[in-house]
Amino acid sequence: MCHVIVTCRSMLWTLLSIVAAFGELIAFMSTDWLVGFPRASDAVFGPHGAPTAGEAYRPTLGIYGRCIKLPHLQRGILCGPYAVHFGEIASGFWQATSIFLAAGILLLCAVAFISVFTMCFQSIMKKSIFNVCGLLQGIAGLFLILGLMLYPAGWGSDKVQLYCGPDAAPYRAGLCSMGWAFYTAMGGTVLTFVCAVFSAQAEIATSSDKVQEEIEEGKSLICLL
Repeated sequence: MCHVIVTCRSMLWTLLSIVAAFGELIAFMSTDWLVGFPRASDAVFGPHGAPTAGEAYRPTLGIYGRCIKLPHLQRGILCGPYAVHFGEIASGFWQATSIFLAAGILLLCAVAFISVFTMCFQSIMKKSIFNVCGLLQGIAGLFLILGLMLYPAGWGSDKVQLYCGPDAAPYRAGLCSMGWAFYTAMGGTVLTFVCAVFSAQAEIATSSDKVQEEIEEGKSLICLL
């Protein structure tokens, strides 16, 4: 018989797991990892790395995409991938970043999907599904950390220097500032580890004595605070 068990801690863990997965996915797809210094659409860098004066806008550069304003466009910013193939990503460090982030996001999305069904299934192959998911989230968090640590090492690439000036170098962003996507990825990584730890509390909540008592009473829907 299937018992639907809903507790505050298990539902909170499920919600946080979904938020972490979607946050990392949105950040990875965004072009707002680096925000360029304000410049004109046809700006060039002077001898000291400063952009020429003109109608200013701020181009953005992501891991595989960018947003720029082209001279022939009167209005709006053109956004899209600059790398059609994996080998066209700005640097080897960013390629490694893409691999680690993609692996971490894949695990997080799998856990987010599984977490929805933890109300009905609390074990898999005689092991707590919460503990298994917590382990996967911990592994995903390690992948995300590796990706975020390698990302600044790619700031010395030619592509980044076009957006951030000639002073850009590994772990030095030059004229660029960090965009919201980078901070979202960092926040999602922290939240991933929070979920990994909190999964133990979710497991405790769904296997508590009160839950067992209500199962023995024959209840199929169990809701506890």
